[in-house]
Amino acid sequence: MKELMLGNKAVARGLYEAGCAVISSYPGTPSTEITEEAAMYDEIYCEWAPNEKVALEVAHGASLGGRRSACAMKHVGLNVAADPLFTISYQGLNAGLVICVADDPGMHSSQNEQDSRHYARAAKVPMLEPADSEEARLFTVKAYELSEKYNTPVFVKMCTRVAHSQSVVEPGERACPPQVPYVKDPGKVMMTVNSRNAHIRVEERTRALTAYAEDCELNRVEMGDTGLGIITASTSYQYAKEVFGDKASILKLGMTWPLPEKLIRDFASKVDRVVVLEELDPIIEDHCRKLGIAVSGKALFPVCGEFSQNLVRAGMGQEEPKILSIADTIPPRPPVMCAGCPHRGIFYTLKKQKCMVYGDIGCYTLGAVAPLNAMDLNVCMGASCSGLHGFNLAMGAEGEQHSVGVIGDSTFIHSGITGITDIAYNMTNSTIIILDNSITGMTGHQQNPTTGKNLRGEPAGKVDLEALCRAVGFNRVRVVDPYDLARVDTVLKEELAAAEPSVIISRRPCVMIKGTVHKAPLKVNTENCVGCKSCMRIGCPAIAVRNKKAVIDATLCVGCGVCTQMCKFDALESGEE
Repeated sequence: MKELMLGNKAVARGLYEAGCAVISSYPGTPSTEITEEAAMYDEIYCEWAPNEKVALEVAHGASLGGRRSACAMKHVGLNVAADPLFTISYQGLNAGLVICVADDPGMHSSQNEQDSRHYARAAKVPMLEPADSEEARLFTVKAYELSEKYNTPVFVKMCTRVAHSQSVVEPGERACPPQVPYVKDPGKVMMTVNSRNAHIRVEERTRALTAYAEDCELNRVEMGDTGLGIITASTSYQYAKEVFGDKASILKLGMTWPLPEKLIRDFASKVDRVVVLEELDPIIEDHCRKLGIAVSGKALFPVCGEFSQNLVRAGMGQEEPKILSIADTIPPRPPVMCAGCPHRGIFYTLKKQKCMVYGDIGCYTLGAVAPLNAMDLNVCMGASCSGLHGFNLAMGAEGEQHSVGVIGDSTFIHSGITGITDIAYNMTNSTIIILDNSITGMTGHQQNPTTGKNLRGEPAGKVDLEALCRAVGFNRVRVVDPYDLARVDTVLKEELAAAEPSVIISRRPCVMIKGTVHKAPLKVNTENCVGCKSCMRIGCPAIAVRNKKAVIDATLCVGCGVCTQMCKFDALESGEE
């Protein structure tokens, strides 16, 4: 029975139908729903791993154990998983292994805009790239067939637009292959002659996969008007179809690595002009040029950003269709931390103390946004810890007494532990603040090793952050409630002044965790309010000023009371009866 299905859900359906038994992932938009949807199937074991490197290693281990496996991550997560990826490509598998990676053109929720096709080419791992939900399901099933036939992991590459859009899917039945027996093979130990021989096999595999790409069902030609030929893939194929219809011929590539040669040459010979339509980097375009084919690509379309139908029209010199529009200018809505967010008090205090704040990746990155403006920079998961250490090595006492690193609980487990170990071992007087909100917030409230629950919400092992920090060498480990501004201010001053490394754990659950009981919304005593706007300095969306008086939005306020600590006139009162 046909079903309207999200692209990521369709990937999960493909994993189910292919008989996948083990999935280990780390949440990252726009890939997160793949694992969450797969966890709905009792037949698949699903877990959140501490990071993407661990996830891929777990999935590979399950493959060696004879069960089809998978892992999912976003494009920057593939950087973390790159270490095992390249060697797994050499070593091979036992049962099929699929790596689902989701790119984010336009950087809707990412710190960069990298193109994962580079990893497919560099690691010499085949990559399939669906253009809609039904292809996401079918390509995922096909990926296991290729994985086992060619003894290689296979990428299924999504992008934000395909991952988070819906189209019609016709689900199939689950076909679970028998477990493949494990056979000891000394040749799988990647060292010296084994690695050299493995490289030779990988190159032979790439040649075989290139031959497969020439006439496989993943790549297809749709002939239309021969005046224009478009070579494209993924969501760009949808834009090409919508803009040109049958006024162009299209070579739609579903396998974007390795790329075919004869198929592309034959297609180019049948059309007068060849245009390559691809988001981000000119991977297909460069391949065509190496084949000696005259093509247009990035001369017409940008390297940066996400494509659209109108962008394609503009690139091809067409007029945009007339559409209805709103004449009034819509005011911008910059992202902001939620009302009652426990991180707000920390960033307010850091700004007050004029600290250099080395940030990290999470919803707390919004600490950089006005009016807090309390984060100086961020790089990648975990960089706040090791980066702060390097900053203080250069700055000396001046840096140590005025700089901090901030990192979330999930991000800390992901890759902050090694950074604080470096601080403790090499002894800069660096201060790290772990923002423990009892959840992985930015990607939609996934559990992590600090919450005491697994992916399915069942009781699980729980990391003791205080004990862990002490175990790696910190003598000074403090815990604060971020709603208590005076206490946060005192502890921050003491730890910055301390002559040894320190960790401050800011502990309060995310206000958006399901089941959290909030206090009644605060009320404004208009007689006491003088319109000084001190309460506005924390940037809480529940507070506004109208007619020179503070106003509380009762639909947003959770009664955290942080703003009451800033009002000198007792104008903000508890709403509790």
